[in-house]
Amino acid sequence: MTEIPEESQAAALRAVAEAGARRAELLEEADRVLTEEIRPRAIEAARLGAGRNRIRELAGVGPSTLYRWLEAAGLPVRPKRRGAA
Repeated sequence: MTEIPEESQAAALRAVAEAGARRAELLEEADRVLTEEIRPRAIEAARLGAGRNRIRELAGVGPSTLYRWLEAAGLPVRPKRRGAA
């Protein structure tokens, strides 16, 4: 029996949908780990005097994210520098 193109397309689309659903699950889990595990530990490390660059490296976050967390936690954060003219 010969497979018609629509059947092949439907199978390919099902595979895409399954991969997309798996990606969504992983992103949701990654967001949970970031907010529930990494964020509080990064804030605690900063409170204890750990270097902020080292915290960022180990947490895998950018400076804007880390400084936003620290500011929200009431830790001192210097104002952003203006770009060079």
